Amino acid sequence: MMYSKVIGTGSYLPEKVLTNHDLENMVDTSDSWIRSRTGIEQRHIAADNEMASDLALNACRKAMKAADVSADEINLIIVATTTPDMTFPSTACILQYKLGIKDCPAFDVQAVCSGFIYALATADMFIRAGRCRTALVVGTEIYSRILDWTDRSTCVLFGDGAGAMLITQSDQPGILSNHLHADGSYYNTLSLSGNICSGKIKGNPYVSMEGNTVFKFAVKVMEEIVHETVAENNLQISDIDWLIPHQANIRIIQSTAKKLGIPMEKVVTTIDKHGNTSAASIPLALDLALRDGRIRPGQHVLLEGVGGGFTWGAVLIRW
Repeated sequence: MMYSKVIGTGSYLPEKVLTNHDLENMVDTSDSWIRSRTGIEQRHIAADNEMASDLALNACRKAMKAADVSADEINLIIVATTTPDMTFPSTACILQYKLGIKDCPAFDVQAVCSGFIYALATADMFIRAGRCRTALVVGTEIYSRILDWTDRSTCVLFGDGAGAMLITQSDQPGILSNHLHADGSYYNTLSLSGNICSGKIKGNPYVSMEGNTVFKFAVKVMEEIVHETVAENNLQISDIDWLIPHQANIRIIQSTAKKLGIPMEKVVTTIDKHGNTSAASIPLALDLALRDGRIRPGQHVLLEGVGGGFTWGAVLIRW
């Protein structure tokens, strides 16, 4: 039987850091208010000349170095992003060009904060089906450009960044299972409705969110998806060595962990330093935990996310 195995990860954060104290001078908020409600202390902001593909390129180069993989060995690129370089072509095609890859399937996945989970699950299925050998999966976001910086309910939450992962064929289990869900009846709950019509912006060009609804839904499905995942793999929750959730809000993460009976010492969090980087948050957190030595061979690592749509999902990996 053919499996997908993770062989390298990488991440990139823009140089500029925007702290809560900086935000105090921009909008009616305070460091203590943001920390107590979200757990965020700071976030990174892309430079004016940086695009989502540029952030992705830096993360990919680090993943390729970690995996000792050259560009010509990659035969699938999937980019998860809500903030593409342009409406079309895909950011994946632009990234392919910047990496110097001449020919392989390249496309974007749009599942908002669950995007990396959707992209990784898709790449895993390509590999299991024997349609590619080595896949590059990326989450990259520049949310700073779709925020209303006068709206304290949203602008304090998000940041920019990118994370990348390389997976390849293996006869030994790496990715054990993937689980994807969506419920479009919530499409207006977390959204950006604006679009270009006849050369003009039609609708709201900024992120809008019903915070309480998002919170309750996220805690519910992030608990459920863990139970679904361990049940399918004949495991117990105690068998999960590391939980790496989407980094939306420390309260959501803590509530989920408490309901599952998972101690916070087994949960990887980056929300304090990164903010919510949407599709980039999970690969950013994973790369950090790998590089600081927390994740070790033989351990079970569960990635899970929930995002606008609503979409949600999980991927279980044996390292």
